[in-house]
Amino acid sequence: MTVTTLRRLTGDEKHAPSAHSTLDVLRVLYERVLRISPSTVDAPDRDRFLLSKGHGPAAYYAVLADRGFIPDDWLDRMGQWHSPLGTHPDRVLIPGVEVGTGSLGHGLGLAVGVALGLRAQGFARTRTFVLLGDAELDEGSNHEAIAYAAAIRLPLTAIVIDNRSATHGWPGGIPARFPNWSVALVDGHDHDEIERGLLARGDRPHLVVATVEPKGA
Repeated sequence: MTVTTLRRLTGDEKHAPSAHSTLDVLRVLYERVLRISPSTVDAPDRDRFLLSKGHGPAAYYAVLADRGFIPDDWLDRMGQWHSPLGTHPDRVLIPGVEVGTGSLGHGLGLAVGVALGLRAQGFARTRTFVLLGDAELDEGSNHEAIAYAAAIRLPLTAIVIDNRSATHGWPGGIPARFPNWSVALVDGHDHDEIERGLLARGDRPHLVVATVEPKGA
């Protein structure tokens, strides 16, 4: 799959930068990392992926179509009346989507809950990944989720797409927002770097900061 596939998607052009900034990370996740396929979307021990950055899902849809989770011709109807592909992903309508998202600041808390539930069920090999934008880290709910995940050492990986769109910034940058997490800094377009960052795991939650070009550049 290439950016050409992504360009077929219309109906939410104002969020095109969000899609382009996440495409490479999503490709690496689904092509190299996640233990999930169209035949295992309901397997209890499957890996979980949550798109917290849910207001720009075009790249997500393109990757799901490329990997066979949804029909390719769905892409031509994104955002249209009666299309399952809305401007926010809907877990009820789209195979492979774990949660409905779009309101920024909720995805990380949901991911903490998912990882906690999987741990309680004894799925030691199952990993939970959540993709966020740097700007949504300004939402206070994320700070609670970050602190709780670190305190109980959840097997959780948060990927933050850093396109320097955060309103306030943060002393020490994005890693400083995640105390007591392990951290990997990667080029958000280099697939090998992204893979190495995502596969890293230890005995505490893990942060991958994927740097891309500034929003609007």
